[in-house]
Amino acid sequence: MHAARRDRLRRLLQERALDAALVTSLTNVRYLTGFTGSNAALIVAADGADLLGTDGRYAIQSEREVPDVERLIERKTVAALTTKLAGRESIGYESHVVTVDGLEAMRDGLPGARLVSLAEAVEELRAIKDPGEIELVRTACALADRALAELLAEGGIRAGRTEREIGLDLDFRMLKLGAEALSFETIVASGPHSAIPHHSPTDRTVQRGDFLTLDFGVTHEGYHSDMTRTYVIGEPADWQREVYGVVAEAQRIGREALAVGADVVAVDRAARDLIDSAGYAEAFGHGLGHGVGLEIHEAPMMGPTGTGTLSGLMPVTVEPGVYLEGRGGVRIEDTLVVRADGPPDLLTMTPKDLTVLPAH
Repeated sequence: MHAARRDRLRRLLQERALDAALVTSLTNVRYLTGFTGSNAALIVAADGADLLGTDGRYAIQSEREVPDVERLIERKTVAALTTKLAGRESIGYESHVVTVDGLEAMRDGLPGARLVSLAEAVEELRAIKDPGEIELVRTACALADRALAELLAEGGIRAGRTEREIGLDLDFRMLKLGAEALSFETIVASGPHSAIPHHSPTDRTVQRGDFLTLDFGVTHEGYHSDMTRTYVIGEPADWQREVYGVVAEAQRIGREALAVGADVVAVDRAARDLIDSAGYAEAFGHGLGHGVGLEIHEAPMMGPTGTGTLSGLMPVTVEPGVYLEGRGGVRIEDTLVVRADGPPDLLTMTPKDLTVLPAH
């Protein structure tokens, strides 16, 4: 699996007339080799002479995780790998990862070599998942679904609890069910805080009449899940029913727009036009969604400034929102997989109907 991924990058190097690539993003090293340590870099060579660098702390781990690539054990990993590139005429590097000082060090260590930005070439490869990756994302989504179901069934979301208490309760359940980590800090946003898309939980007490938004996820073998649900505490007001209905419809339209070949800007626009026509154009300030995988936000990015088209086996989120400052907001988010042979595959299964939770 990892060898096949390196071969895909190798073909790209050959197309660009590059002798080798120096991969310094840890996430990309993991994608290309399976190595999970905290210090590593990788040479992928056009002639097949790949080399993984790490330090002595990971000598045993790297041998176990990456048995099919020659290893170089040195504390100053990137510098050591750079010396191994001497004599090669053209070398690609990850310009979005390498610092200015790092680039100068490469130039000093490789005089006369042509250094060429790879931009986010590996990230573009990562956007289309293999079936095994899809199943890892599916499992992560199922863990999050189950944790929320338990929290709801046991009355864990109700008036009188604080945002922080609800968040910690949900986090504990996700980890207890087997998640290796949280995808990001769990968002619990109640009342006026629900109008803040990336609100951090506070000691505010949930009250009758609040919208309450939960945005959360877990990692499973390195792969992330991402889901958002919004609830109402006690009987919803007319304005809350209206806003929820608008977001729910926009989310449905966005899901149905996911198709192979669809332009990411057009997918975003399909949902955004519905929100705009309902009079909430200024209340939806972020993109419709993003890819999910080894990182919580990765290609493709679906928004007004996005680029590219969707392909099969891309896991993406669809997460429109309407945020009314001082009053509250709604976001509904699913993770789905774009399919070439039919409609998108829904991975987050928690119901999305307007749900009223106890106010006592």
